[in-house]
Amino acid sequence: MHDIVQMKKQHPCGENAWKIIRLGADIRIKCQGCGQSVMMPRREFEKKMKKIIKPADNN
Repeated sequence: MHDIVQMKKQHPCGENAWKIIRLGADIRIKCQGCGQSVMMPRREFEKKMKKIIKPADNN
């Protein structure tokens, strides 16, 4: 949770970095450019995610 990930397609605002804000059967991600959040099933997320840009700081 709170990882910054890159998706295969960029958001209409032009940003390609997303922050994971909720995990479970569904995953909610928030655009780092405009702040819009999107919820999608885990399987769809796993298909659309390209790579982890910055892992979360687990203190």
